[in-house]
Amino acid sequence: MSSDLQAALSALPHGKSFRFLDGLESLVPGREATAIYQVKGGEAFLEGHFPGNPMMPGVILIEAIAQLGGVVVQTDPEHAVMTDLRLTGVRAAKILGAAVPGDRLQIRAKVEGRLGGLAQVEGEVLGPAGVLATAKVTLSGTLAP
Repeated sequence: MSSDLQAALSALPHGKSFRFLDGLESLVPGREATAIYQVKGGEAFLEGHFPGNPMMPGVILIEAIAQLGGVVVQTDPEHAVMTDLRLTGVRAAKILGAAVPGDRLQIRAKVEGRLGGLAQVEGEVLGPAGVLATAKVTLSGTLAP
């Protein structure tokens, strides 16, 4: 995992077992990024979703967009890092496919706007067969002094 990604992830509230970004492919700080996630097959959520036919839940695909959006927001050189950054809104979400063990996912996120402790992010998750999910998410947090 790159040092840029590690630094940005350290500003997010998630623990390692709930991170859906393995590495950054590109980053324009404060504007947009592309990351990858490898569906390993041992993730806890796959055990019950679904036995005999494991697939990554759509809400986790959206969470991956939000996490990458958080990375982009937290690397903005023109804004202070936000503490307590959270996903607080989801709009226009579409689940168009499924990610299964062995799939390498590409996550894209772009900041559409910011206002104080709010950031609007649009993104998508792509798998081997194309677009799996798209969403616009709102992130909120407290601006660090």
